[in-house]
Amino acid sequence: MKRTIKHIFYTLFAVTILVSCSDGVSLQRYFVDNQESKNFISQDIPISMIKLDKSNFTEEQKEAYNSVKRLNFLAYKTTETNTEVYKAELGKVKTILKDSKYNDLMEFSDKGRKIIVKYIGTDDEADEVIVFGSAKEFGFGIVRVLGDDMSPDKMATLVNALQTANVDEGQVQDIMNFFK
Repeated sequence: MKRTIKHIFYTLFAVTILVSCSDGVSLQRYFVDNQESKNFISQDIPISMIKLDKSNFTEEQKEAYNSVKRLNFLAYKTTETNTEVYKAELGKVKTILKDSKYNDLMEFSDKGRKIIVKYIGTDDEADEVIVFGSAKEFGFGIVRVLGDDMSPDKMATLVNALQTANVDEGQVQDIMNFFK
């Protein structure tokens, strides 16, 4: 009897360990695996380094902006010779973002570029906000927005405000040059 109980206990323990160590690729793992790869660019940007005109922000937008601590950026540049690799990498990212832990926040198109915004967390608090944009002629970019007490609703209004905000392009010149 003791032997059967031990066997059941060890089996349950082994199953628990195997299930918790799933082989599924996370967005964080994708960032780590590709940050040094060819045709990728990766940057960690503290939000304090981004100078932005917040004078037209509402209180809600200012609160959302202040809840952000840093941005992790990863982009893939497409060329005439890497179209198949681009499609494969794009497919990997889309598969990762289809996971049920990523909640839809908003989706829109801007000048022929598709932008998807998702978040991990609850309806009241986002642990991470993901902004994914792609365009066949440039490639794709992913921004992981990390911070404290981020609200999905407020982040959505912040994304809308950032579309029309006055941003000094010199701050993101390295990223812009990558896509040229």
